[in-house]
Amino acid sequence: MDIFEESLELHKKLRGKFETTPKARIENQHDLSLMYSPGVARISEVLASEPERASELTIKSNCVAVVSDGSAVLGLGNIGAYGAIPVMEGKAVLFKQYAGVDAFPICVRTQNTEEIIKLVRNISPVFAGVNLEDISAPRCFEIEEQLQDLGIPVFHDDQHGTAIVTVAAMINAAKLAGKDMTDLKVVINGAGAAGTAIAKMLLCVGHDPDVCQPVKEVLICDSKGIISRHREDIKGNAYKVKLSLITNHEGIDGQLADALVDADVFVGVSVAGAVSQDMVRSMADKPIILAMANPTPEIMPEEAFEAGAFVVGTGRSDFPNQVNNVLAYPGIFRGAIDAGARRITEEMKLAAARALADAVDDPEPGRVIPSVMEDGVAAKVAKAVGDCWKNRK
Repeated sequence: MDIFEESLELHKKLRGKFETTPKARIENQHDLSLMYSPGVARISEVLASEPERASELTIKSNCVAVVSDGSAVLGLGNIGAYGAIPVMEGKAVLFKQYAGVDAFPICVRTQNTEEIIKLVRNISPVFAGVNLEDISAPRCFEIEEQLQDLGIPVFHDDQHGTAIVTVAAMINAAKLAGKDMTDLKVVINGAGAAGTAIAKMLLCVGHDPDVCQPVKEVLICDSKGIISRHREDIKGNAYKVKLSLITNHEGIDGQLADALVDADVFVGVSVAGAVSQDMVRSMADKPIILAMANPTPEIMPEEAFEAGAFVVGTGRSDFPNQVNNVLAYPGIFRGAIDAGARRITEEMKLAAARALADAVDDPEPGRVIPSVMEDGVAAKVAKAVGDCWKNRK
């Protein structure tokens, strides 16, 4: 039985990966009066007049909504709300296990941007934060942007979680290769949610330049090649036009193979087999390969190493250097909730990336990022994120 069939059997047995559990049991009539009627009426009166106390008196103190429309689930694509449920359940389990955050899957049967925005606004009184998941680009950008005024952290994990863990791995890999981050030429394959967020983080878009130093150059490719200001076919896509204005400063045209010549880093958030050994050989000395397509990377680690790769990371747990969002989002929400943060700032994302990189005491090529099974990683991220919010200018 392979892992997929074994997982199917487990889910049949469990009928869902988590359950709700009361924090106190009702043992007698007095308990019932306190937990429910008539005592609960007093809590309702308080919150009706002082809604800001919901975090003191209800599950809003520690509960995150994991919201998806099922339009970009794993590598499976647009499989809808029902297909998203088991993945969002899994996210909820990881929130609890790694950071003690209660989370609940909200899988919606609409892919209309305005409907999703309205829905999240309407359910927000219950939650301390909203983790947007598996929503396709470019709608995910607009949904997240429009919800930043909720007064609670709203974070699209496919964008920022991926970017944070990728940048953390890159910090340690560059250090091992004897390269300064500000000297790196980085090529990203995949111009969707993750690729866009990675590019912006590496280029310090939205950051205080005194806090974040951008890499030297980022080239980002989509299925038609390098995104550049010369590309007529992107003129109708506002998000790709914005990418063309902040990346590819020399206006290079061509395909992925052209972009990778003399590049220091390849970041793959695209499709299996996109990178050949010849492409790796064309890169600069000690190339760093972060090939994160799942389940099959853009290039398999053994092939990359044969072609001269110095550090290789993937999205898979059966290879070293797994670049996995679970290293980021539980700790980010833990820190943000504990600090009373109203949003996740760019500085908080950078703090999370640096905390992840620092969580590896002695980096080596086979270990530039912590393992997802290591204890204490989420706590380190949480502290960095919380301190960043508390010390914001």
